[in-house]
Amino acid sequence: MNQLSGKTALGLFAHPDDAELMCAGTLALLKDAGWNIHIATMTPGDKGTADLTRDEISSVRKQEAAESCSIIDASYHCMDFEDLYIMYDRESVNRATRLIRKVKPAIVFTASPSDYMQDHEITASIVQAACFASGVRNLESETPHFEPVPYLYYSDAMEGKDKFGNKTDPSILVDISSVINTKERMLSCHASQRNWLLIHHKIDEYILAMKRFAKERGKLAGTEFAEGFRQHLGHGFPQDNILKDILGDKIKH
Repeated sequence: MNQLSGKTALGLFAHPDDAELMCAGTLALLKDAGWNIHIATMTPGDKGTADLTRDEISSVRKQEAAESCSIIDASYHCMDFEDLYIMYDRESVNRATRLIRKVKPAIVFTASPSDYMQDHEITASIVQAACFASGVRNLESETPHFEPVPYLYYSDAMEGKDKFGNKTDPSILVDISSVINTKERMLSCHASQRNWLLIHHKIDEYILAMKRFAKERGKLAGTEFAEGFRQHLGHGFPQDNILKDILGDKIKH
């Protein structure tokens, strides 16, 4: 088990509402287990609107994200990159590494490496690098390095499928039935996205769609609602499943 000084978990995703859709239930369970929770986004969601300016929607969505975090007494961070222009480059890796070194999480959640859009996929690559770089002394950062490397979990892809429509099956399922109402309340804070999704994606039922997918994962887990993850098990990363140690029988395989 990772021996960092504090029990801290970080969800680092591309856009506001990504964490709520993909891992808010698990974050709520960790909060109930006594962990400190942080949620961060690469962007403020500056292009997720059909009628507001970039500055206006960015302000709205940051406020919505902060309100969502307050439900589980979590801290919100935004790295202020732009939607559709998340790049794997020096600045993005350095900025993500600085955040991880500041927060010092034992556990990090991020987007699926294979998903419907590049922002999510590139965020996953940036977070992987930043977790590994948390202990790299010579990385150019004013924040001190720390070890060991955090546990890294990739959330489900949107709708559980990659860009080719192939299923992306999770290897770890978390029973979130006891906190589904908390997950719903958190997602409900992102009110600006219902109209955007209705216009751009022709998707209504923002909350119901989330619950339908959680039910699908629940069927795999043999419970009512679940969230799915895959653990990063590459060289240098922890190999045991810390979520099992913390959440016990809520972890289904």
